[in-house]
Amino acid sequence: MKIAILGTAHPLRGGLAAFNERLAYQLQQQGHQVTIWSFSLQYPSFLFPGKTQFTDEPAPQGLDIRTTVNSVNPLNWLSVGSAMNKEQYDLIIVKFWLPFMGPAFGTILRRARRNGKTKVLCVVDNIIPHEHRPGDKQFTNYFIGAVDTFVTMSKDVLKDVKTFTSKPSFFTPHPIYDSYNEPVSKEEACRKLGLDPAKKYMLFFGFIREYKGLDWLLQAMADERIVRSGVELIAAGEYYNKDVEIANNAIIAQFDLGKRVHMVTDFIPNSEVRYYFCAADLVVQPYKHATQSGITQIAFHFGKPMVVTNVGGLAEVVPDGKVGFVAEPVPTSIADAIMRFQQPNALPGFEQNIADERRKYSWETFTEVMMKAVAAVK
Repeated sequence: MKIAILGTAHPLRGGLAAFNERLAYQLQQQGHQVTIWSFSLQYPSFLFPGKTQFTDEPAPQGLDIRTTVNSVNPLNWLSVGSAMNKEQYDLIIVKFWLPFMGPAFGTILRRARRNGKTKVLCVVDNIIPHEHRPGDKQFTNYFIGAVDTFVTMSKDVLKDVKTFTSKPSFFTPHPIYDSYNEPVSKEEACRKLGLDPAKKYMLFFGFIREYKGLDWLLQAMADERIVRSGVELIAAGEYYNKDVEIANNAIIAQFDLGKRVHMVTDFIPNSEVRYYFCAADLVVQPYKHATQSGITQIAFHFGKPMVVTNVGGLAEVVPDGKVGFVAEPVPTSIADAIMRFQQPNALPGFEQNIADERRKYSWETFTEVMMKAVAAVK
């Protein structure tokens, strides 16, 4: 098929770009012709509190990326939609994660599918946003009107989609992020990061936002059992909110965690991701609420056990006692789960279990469900 992906790609950075680029590679391997229509302007500054939206890493090889979409310019939406319409795509795939994008995407897609040929599939990260703003429901409904079929990556999001529309919708888990290079030894990773490979490390990874619960993990680090265990925490990711940074720093000071918590509050380039995961013995996702998480799928790629909270779809992909432990979303339960991991033979058969789980999350399986969703469009 002739396919367009409408959404984030290089030179923009982050998980959305990584997902779209990896999906484009997968579809090309299957013989499809793929173009990514990305942003010339993705976010106005008030929606992006990070340091920069762009990466200085080289562009991915072999992908056709057009940086054309301006998220705040209606005239641009009309011209991009007309240009896509002329391409006569069989399928447009669009990732939806934020209602703010609803007007731009909804307008572009309405114009792009006027040819009577093009179908539109939406891969839904969140249909209900983590942080609410005025107009969310209206923007989301406008976007949904331009879509034919939906694929979600958690069962909770599938339920949410069904509250908005009766159009075809399907669930398949987030595929593994296998584009972050091959693993290295713990020794090499610790050398790269300036850490002691003889110590035990936990990893919190990704943008630091209030709902991701780093404050709860810091409180768990003050638990006397964890103090005695000697385990240290690496928190690697860029803050999205100054108030969250101030609050977390206060917890570090309150419990004198400075020597046991390694804060790396910059965006981690793709080329360096493996060092953080390979230095860690355990990946912790102490989220307060969630849908699904790409961090889980990076941990699968690097073969790392996990502690996740029982929110959203996290527990769906981390079977308790097999590839990690599921905690309740409170600091004491997170500490309990971390201590379970410290016990001898805490995860019997872990290597086989994680190999079995990884097979469920292949990109081949993901695209099979996508094509099933397309076939369901009448």
